[in-house]
Amino acid sequence: MKELFPVKVTQNTPIGTNAWLLIFPRIFDFVAGQVIGITLNDKDEPRLYSIASGINHNKIWILYTLKPDGLLTPPLSKISKGQVIYITKPFGNFICREDKAVWIATGTGIAPFSSMIFSGQEHYKKLIHGSRYKDGLYFREFFAEKMGDNYQPCCSREYEGNFFSGRVTDYILAQESLDTDIPYYLCGVAEMVVDVRDLLISRGVPFNRIMAEIFF
Repeated sequence: MKELFPVKVTQNTPIGTNAWLLIFPRIFDFVAGQVIGITLNDKDEPRLYSIASGINHNKIWILYTLKPDGLLTPPLSKISKGQVIYITKPFGNFICREDKAVWIATGTGIAPFSSMIFSGQEHYKKLIHGSRYKDGLYFREFFAEKMGDNYQPCCSREYEGNFFSGRVTDYILAQESLDTDIPYYLCGVAEMVVDVRDLLISRGVPFNRIMAEIFF
């Protein structure tokens, strides 16, 4: 098990349907896109979460979904300001180093891309951001402000403004052509990642240009 370090929670707030934002002090540097392990007990195996905050923030932000049958999220959702949790050092290789790329995320899978945008890496990137309902498009106002037309929210059960009405797969299918010379980064639940990956390949994107991180 990785070494664990205690930190005091500064915020733990619901921000959407069954979704929470956990905030605690940043005690290690990290690269946007990396993950961190979290546990409530230094004897338990930590669960991994992508960091959602920027590399220059003095706090770490973690987006998580409350799963009633989960081992960590039910008690984690009851943690209050000032209580201690345990974290690992950040690690992971879901890192976008290219100048131009397409990012595709659903649900809390937006976290690594949120970190990249908060870290100033949004230039020449396109973000396709999906959710059933608009309250699941976390940080969408900030993304729209920073990325303009390169931010494309997709909502399958609600419509508003410049939302695409449908899933991220529907949006990709609606495009006449795709840029097959740039990398595509996918983050979300396994079903979405597999469906989008297969769709991109069928549209001519090489397998080795598709990077994925699956959220459980």
